Amino acid sequence: MKRLGVRTAEEGEVADICVVNTCSVTEVADRKCRQGIRRMVKSHPGAFVAVTGCYAQLRPGDIMEIEGVDLVVGTEQKGDIVNLIAQKMTERETNTSSSQLTVPTKDIRHFAPSCSRGDRTRYFLKVQDGCNYYCTYCTIPYARGRSRNGSIASMVEQARKVAEQGGKEIVITGVNIGDFGHSTGETFYDLVRALDAVEGIERYRISSIEPNLLTDEIIRYVASSRAFMPHFHIPLQSGSDDVLRLMRRKYDTAFFRQKIERVKEVLPDAFIGVDVMVGCRGETDHCFEEAYRFIESIDVSHLHVFTYSERPGTKALEIPYVVSPEQKHERSQRLLALSERKTHDFYAQYINKVRPVLLEYAPAKRPMHGFTDNYVKVEVENHPLLDNSIVNVRLLHFTADGTSLKGDILNG
Repeated sequence: MKRLGVRTAEEGEVADICVVNTCSVTEVADRKCRQGIRRMVKSHPGAFVAVTGCYAQLRPGDIMEIEGVDLVVGTEQKGDIVNLIAQKMTERETNTSSSQLTVPTKDIRHFAPSCSRGDRTRYFLKVQDGCNYYCTYCTIPYARGRSRNGSIASMVEQARKVAEQGGKEIVITGVNIGDFGHSTGETFYDLVRALDAVEGIERYRISSIEPNLLTDEIIRYVASSRAFMPHFHIPLQSGSDDVLRLMRRKYDTAFFRQKIERVKEVLPDAFIGVDVMVGCRGETDHCFEEAYRFIESIDVSHLHVFTYSERPGTKALEIPYVVSPEQKHERSQRLLALSERKTHDFYAQYINKVRPVLLEYAPAKRPMHGFTDNYVKVEVENHPLLDNSIVNVRLLHFTADGTSLKGDILNG
């Protein structure tokens, strides 16, 4: 859009164009998206309002009914959204009706490349889109289509451009990144090796990867690689085998435990984040207690806790046992408390140790923050010249809020 002469609106300025990228992973997400769209329309009267993303693909009719929306763009067309906005803005001068551009899920074929930074130090490189897994609780395959990806050569080229811009760290993202290769006949392992060879990028992090797709080959390569960090995010969803079967996940708790133990055997300092869902249909009190004990027993560093949300059209709605909102909340709070303890214990291991930290920009006189190679959040005194630099830091103690470790930058 910048190449077409568009600039970002300043705070308080009425925008000419508003683009809302929606989520639909839960009912709460749907509601927040509707609220966000209405807020945009109200705050920017007369603006051209385009809506895209998962909610736009799944429920375009709901969005079309919101007064002030000019364009709804589905998953297949969202990579061309800039040209579509330009075209429809011209047409709006003579035709004030809104437009909907979506195709059925089975016809979604296009992979839209993306490498973004925003205001962060880290860049996010999308290597894959869509999902061929049909877990009973999930609408993602319907919103994003089948698994597809760009070529390794195109990913390497984007990483090189990040290096040219001075970027130091890239997070590899996608819907099901371990499934990379369906479109090109390549593999995720091949991609990891190729990206590791890009000069100038000093850190890669692998975002959420399914446990059955995190192979020993990948784990061993990360352990010996130049730039891949000892950091994994692995979806578990439930620590109960009964619930995993109801979810139609592709592993059981024994397999998951072995995977965590293998990571820790090869990479003892690895930070491991885990997705956990609470309150899924079929999660009885016994199943939750079983899940809690399992999660408590494995050596992970953080839990990303989701509360199950009923999604229209999913197989989960056929499961008879329903968990009450009160039970969901209580279970969620217990797991969040467990996560806090696990993260605290993980951080505590590195007090008085020295780790490399990539520092992020902070306003003058405010502390700088950054992350170690193994994803410990660190706070240091402000040194503006060290923004986006990797420095050795001695980790001293927890900060007052307990969410990071205070550190001293070592000279040289």
